[in-house]
Amino acid sequence: MSLFDESAAYFRDLQERILTAVEGLEGDATFLRDDWSRPVSEEPGALQGGGYTCVLQDGAVFERAGVNFSRVSGVFSEEFAASMPGEGLAFEATGISLVIHPVNPYVPTVHMNLRRLSRPSGGWFGGGADLTPYYLDEADVIHFHRTLKTACLTHAQVVDYPKVKQWCDDYFYLPHRKEHRGVGGVFFDHMSDRPAETFAFIRAAGEAFLAAYLPIVERNKDRPYGERERDWQLHRRGRYVEFNLIHDRGTTFGLKTGGRTESILVSMPPSVRWGYRHEPEPDTPEAALLEGLKPRDWAGEGAV
Repeated sequence: MSLFDESAAYFRDLQERILTAVEGLEGDATFLRDDWSRPVSEEPGALQGGGYTCVLQDGAVFERAGVNFSRVSGVFSEEFAASMPGEGLAFEATGISLVIHPVNPYVPTVHMNLRRLSRPSGGWFGGGADLTPYYLDEADVIHFHRTLKTACLTHAQVVDYPKVKQWCDDYFYLPHRKEHRGVGGVFFDHMSDRPAETFAFIRAAGEAFLAAYLPIVERNKDRPYGERERDWQLHRRGRYVEFNLIHDRGTTFGLKTGGRTESILVSMPPSVRWGYRHEPEPDTPEAALLEGLKPRDWAGEGAV
């Protein structure tokens, strides 16, 4: 089995385990499972292959959870190919991508993706995971970061934790707002050296996701909240939408390569609000969140 095939098999298996874990927290709500494929086409550059888009909506715990797997092949435009490592226009890509938007404002939104992309001249891995809280609970953020850090340190021969942590802080930044989308995590891309060892790291990162996120959900999903917290959550979701539509690489890659629009945009929150000059009052939990979005060493020894 090729490394690409092994990657696809792992991503699909991981997707199933995440679906089971999310449904286990929900109780009654289940995922709509959409097994889709692209018909064979003679059109130049047409995307081939398919995927498995799974969406849970209007649950008791999660307002929307989208967990996607895809395995596709196609041909880059020359302009887009020039922005990617390697040579040749043909490519094949496989990966898992998820975004989970909770009902309770005290539960953070989470994003994770892992991918393998190959061109005739070679291939690489990429991905990451990050947390977007609406109210800052430092213990939750520390747990998330330390879990991801452990996965990285276990594979330090291929991944530099300070580098991928900093990359995440830099990547999930909205320059037009001059603020970070969330509290970060890890982000990595174009990992082409030592592919077997890198794939071992990718698997470790995939296994770390549930350990990093599920305990946070379990601790906060039943916390009481009111209209004030819900309003703040909806406004902060606006930042999420802005980032995904303007800056997100996955969204750009999917749309520019003729990807399946429904699967690409399932990452969007179902409800969102924009208010003119909507700013929190000083010395409030909402103001504390904005201060907490500034990058820091959440996983450091001094974090408590």
